[in-house]
Amino acid sequence: EVQLVESGGGLVQTGGPLRLSCAASGFTFNDYYIGWFRQAPGKDREGVSCISNSDGRQYYVDSVKGRFTISSDNAKSTVYLQMNSLKPEDTAVYYCAAAELAGNAWPPREYEYDYWGQGTQVTVSS
Repeated sequence: EVQLVESGGGLVQTGGPLRLSCAASGFTFNDYYIGWFRQAPGKDREGVSCISNSDGRQYYVDSVKGRFTISSDNAKSTVYLQMNSLKPEDTAVYYCAAAELAGNAWPPREYEYDYWGQGTQVTVSS
């Protein structure tokens, strides 16, 4: 059974740090890109970051560059998103998702992701 389970969300003050985790199982971890997405109330879902588990390539949307860091622990089949200097506009439900390396773009397009986690709420107080 394919599973992606996010954890680490919560309430944090503006400027604070938070680390999200995405634990993967049921597929060959190194054959997939793992991405982080977020969706704020009333807004479309947007891609935040992505990592290639095969070679470590990283992608960040402009709004989080310099503040967020994605990393992967292949031995644990877990991807992390370290979020620093958080802003109220970072408030959203955060999802991790997996896309096959083979035949997909870098970074993958949203529709290329096959599996999605349940989401974890991040709330940044002003």
